[in-house]
Amino acid sequence: MRPSGRSLNEIRNVSIETHITKHSEGSCLIKCGETHVICTATIDEKVPPFLRNSGLGWVTAEYGMLPRSTNTRMRRESKNGQSGRTQEIQRLIGRSLRAGIDRVSLGERQIIIDCDVIQADGGTRCASITGGWVALRLAINSLLEKGVLKTDPITDHVAAVSCGIYAGQPVLDLDYQEDSDAGTDANFVLTGAGNLIEVQASAEGAPFSRSELDALITLAEKGVSSLISSQKNAVTIND
Repeated sequence: MRPSGRSLNEIRNVSIETHITKHSEGSCLIKCGETHVICTATIDEKVPPFLRNSGLGWVTAEYGMLPRSTNTRMRRESKNGQSGRTQEIQRLIGRSLRAGIDRVSLGERQIIIDCDVIQADGGTRCASITGGWVALRLAINSLLEKGVLKTDPITDHVAAVSCGIYAGQPVLDLDYQEDSDAGTDANFVLTGAGNLIEVQASAEGAPFSRSELDALITLAEKGVSSLISSQKNAVTIND
């Protein structure tokens, strides 16, 4: 039995509210159970120096956790510099979202996705990728509506979910209690077509088997399919 009472292949309740900020070109609040993340997209008509005159666009991300997003207060990273964990997560978000973009069609501009965790209960990087895609979609929509872009550069949905071996069984969408006790912890980033973008998996204790990895991938496919349905509903109903 999972602490939450969910079945082994059941994700947490997901909601995505769009257009939550006034100034950003795309924004949403994604809630995956008790993990809540604000995702905003900013369009910059300049690209990083290494891409100047290349004709290619860029999507990048920044990630952060508010001081009381966890059960005890964290110091703001602006005071101490970014941790290695934060740098790793924001690079993951950027890589994941770029995998769903035709950078030639985007043109020589940059879209910056900011992911701010306001409440954490496990799976913050996965929620940031899933919500970040919605913010990106809305920002691209604004460029299409203005006629700045002639073709849609988004090639597919991108979403992410965690899976793990908890109490000896493969489970989908770990919350913090499960994540802290899991024997194996994994994050999967997939496209709407079901193709893998990135897999992060590690044994926290005993090594895991190939069959267990296959079971986790099957769970991830189910979870991401549900998340993509939530993305589609958000951009269709609320846009």
